[in-house]
Amino acid sequence: MTDDGAPRPALRVGLHLGYWSSGPPAGAERAVELAEAAGLDSVWTAEAYGSDALTPLAWWGARTTRLRLGTGIAQLSARTPTATAMAALTLDHLSGGRFVLGLGASGPQVVEGWYGQPYPRPLERTREYVDVVRQVLRREAPVEAAGRHYRLPLTGEGTTDEGKALRPTLHPLRADLPIHLAAQGPRNVVLAAEIGDGWLPAFHAPRLDGWAREQLAAGFARRSPDLPPADRFEVNVSLPVAVGNDIEAAADLLRPHIALYVGGMGSQRSNFHREAVERLGHEAACAEVARLWAAGDRAGAARAVPTELVLDVALAGRPEQLREQLAAWHGTVATGVLLQLPPAAVPAVVEALAV
Repeated sequence: MTDDGAPRPALRVGLHLGYWSSGPPAGAERAVELAEAAGLDSVWTAEAYGSDALTPLAWWGARTTRLRLGTGIAQLSARTPTATAMAALTLDHLSGGRFVLGLGASGPQVVEGWYGQPYPRPLERTREYVDVVRQVLRREAPVEAAGRHYRLPLTGEGTTDEGKALRPTLHPLRADLPIHLAAQGPRNVVLAAEIGDGWLPAFHAPRLDGWAREQLAAGFARRSPDLPPADRFEVNVSLPVAVGNDIEAAADLLRPHIALYVGGMGSQRSNFHREAVERLGHEAACAEVARLWAAGDRAGAARAVPTELVLDVALAGRPEQLREQLAAWHGTVATGVLLQLPPAAVPAVVEALAV
């Protein structure tokens, strides 16, 4: 039951296929088809500095009719806000209104190292970006922006001064196409609740539910009445999953993934994933994982990930243990969970969770 006594909606379950490593993941198309047949809610993609988030959704989405198609996440610096809005409009039309635009600021290593864009003021940048995207989606007037990071039309030194404010030629299928924001730090979560339609947390845990509710409430208090009400806001938590003969064996499959994000994503000064895990009380483990990773000992870094940490941010074990762990998310702010796993493991996990 919810706080007002109404029945609590069922926890939605989605499939998160992430980004590719050296090439397209084998069995991904079959996994997406299975997800649709099993009644899962959605399929999500990601991008870092290899495969992009939009193309796989178009390819796999063409083979489905019901699954929602989400970017988890598309990086702000990869595209101008108008280019992202064009892709969103297009995918929403092609999928019959199934697209969910998940956005994230990424980190300075990728933004400045890969995209050659400045990283400072990510919250301000996100706010301006989402405003431009919403202008395009609503198509109420020519798009204009006068922010620190995005100016439309662009005028002044270095331009022709011939730019003009434009309205998209394409009419939206849904002017209120949902925009979800990836966020880990408290101010970013507040911003997601203020300007977004959903929050995409990673390395989150049910025991931080009180903390999450506080941040979301602060954002909802600032929310514009022009946006959908807070009771329609989604929280879709990314959860790595592994099935094994016991928890330890399954956790071994997930330790390298966690070690990568704690030790290998970001720098010593900026690693938002590590900060999220430290917020769960794993500071000492994070320090050891980061030390080993920096020394080039990736196997040692994975071994240094405690099982307690794995169980905080993932599902691991026998089928009945996975179901018990998933049950802990019921009654939290989460409206859905996005299962992160290799395509080949999807049939076993779907069967284990009875979804």
